[in-house]
Amino acid sequence: MSYDSFVRDRLPPADELPEFRFDLPALNYPEHLNGAAELLKRGKPGDLAVVNAHGRWTYAELDLFSGRIARLLVEEKGLVPGNRVLLRGPNGYTLFAAWLGVLKAGGVVVTTMPLLRPGEIATVIDTAEITHALVDSRFIGDFRAAMSQTRHIKHLVKYDGDYGKGELETRCATLSPLPPVDTRRDDPAMIAFTSGTTGVPKGCIQFHRDILAPCDSFARTHFRMEPGDVVLTSAPIAFTFGLGATVMFPLYFGAAAATIEQPSPPAMLEVIAAHGVTHLATAPTAYKAMLSQPTLADALKSLKCCLSAGEHLPSAIWAAWKAHTGIAIVDGIGATEMMHIFISESGDAIRPGSTGRAVPGYQATVLDAEGNPLDEGEGRLAVKGPTGCRYLDDPRQRNYVEGGWNLTGDTYRKDRDGYFWYVARSDDMIVSSGYNIGAPEVENALLGHPAVAECAVIGVPCPERGQKVKAFVVPAASATPNDALISELKDFVKATIAPYKYPREIEFVEALPKTATGKLRRVELRNQ
Repeated sequence: MSYDSFVRDRLPPADELPEFRFDLPALNYPEHLNGAAELLKRGKPGDLAVVNAHGRWTYAELDLFSGRIARLLVEEKGLVPGNRVLLRGPNGYTLFAAWLGVLKAGGVVVTTMPLLRPGEIATVIDTAEITHALVDSRFIGDFRAAMSQTRHIKHLVKYDGDYGKGELETRCATLSPLPPVDTRRDDPAMIAFTSGTTGVPKGCIQFHRDILAPCDSFARTHFRMEPGDVVLTSAPIAFTFGLGATVMFPLYFGAAAATIEQPSPPAMLEVIAAHGVTHLATAPTAYKAMLSQPTLADALKSLKCCLSAGEHLPSAIWAAWKAHTGIAIVDGIGATEMMHIFISESGDAIRPGSTGRAVPGYQATVLDAEGNPLDEGEGRLAVKGPTGCRYLDDPRQRNYVEGGWNLTGDTYRKDRDGYFWYVARSDDMIVSSGYNIGAPEVENALLGHPAVAECAVIGVPCPERGQKVKAFVVPAASATPNDALISELKDFVKATIAPYKYPREIEFVEALPKTATGKLRRVELRNQ
């Protein structure tokens, strides 16, 4: 069988790779495995796998459809193992089947955010030299514009959301499923592109075993589920947080995924109530927004586990959610480079405000300025385990890996019990009059005030202090943004944290700049 070695040829050199560790017996996978086949073999054929407003699909149906997509790609579109296949569309049954189908065919799947614009899509196509694409027809306009800027796409097949009427669905209807290709555990399975919070997106290569590792480490320990459970996330599966929460974890443990195309907080609560969602995974701001929704009580009839990631979970939001719902949100930090979450905690072991401890299977520490691990104290977060950074032909690999450790770009404080406390992104530290001030600490204080819906804090130039703290505040619907509220917020922060950390400047805004994954883009605020 022929093989396209493009991705393998562009892996980082061995001396730039992190140290990979497989300390748990469950992480010692067989030499030959196919990630899609592994995910699909645990659910019973008649059990629910995916549910949304358009229908309900079983494991047998998902297995059959994904196998048919694999055959279409191989026999009609000439895909050979190693070819890159781009997916574009919102979360749904057809997108999930396509993702699994690409892996079954031995391809390398590249899922893109539906919000990406033509230039951003073209960058992904050129970087990964993508030859095949499966695109939701409702999102075809920007994709065709991207195709006009690049020469790599040779095969494009459209589908029709989950309405079942598109070209992909029609052409697959009479095909027999293709048995999963006999891939190896260390064959490239996917390229996940970072969300671009710090510049040009980086392509992160993940192997077939990397799809299973978060299931056997984080999910098995802190986001446990079983057949009959239903999981919902607001994150698209192009974001590995969303991929894990809504595809990898439920399939691996025989549960089901509920999907939603426009995941606003009110809409998510409706889906939770309609489909009996038991596990919710979303961002901190969504939890805060849901607290004010009148339909929250209906959602709580089935909801039993909540996960937050993507950004630091402020303790004010954690406490408010716990007080209102009785559910302790599981916080966690992950990275596209690491595939999923590597520090977290759950149940009675949660310490509000702390991200948690290293997930079983991972080691984590903080490094001082010289790169030495600290038993406790503040420094650069460093982690190693069964997953790790492999950028696609990118010199920034050398910045992410140091001494075998993956450096996430976060500053953390590690306490004597091994708990990690978020300080800031390493480039978000504010130095004012010689004091180091973490932007998230100030944001957390502001979020404790009822007039604040969202906020972001940065350092801006100041002749007297070098930098001063500035806050951008999205006021709550009931608040009146004026000078009196600015003074009130400043005093509130002074009374909550050390007074020298209070924002000396506050600007009210209608919205904060964010990436397609919902992460705050502080760089845009600084560039203003």
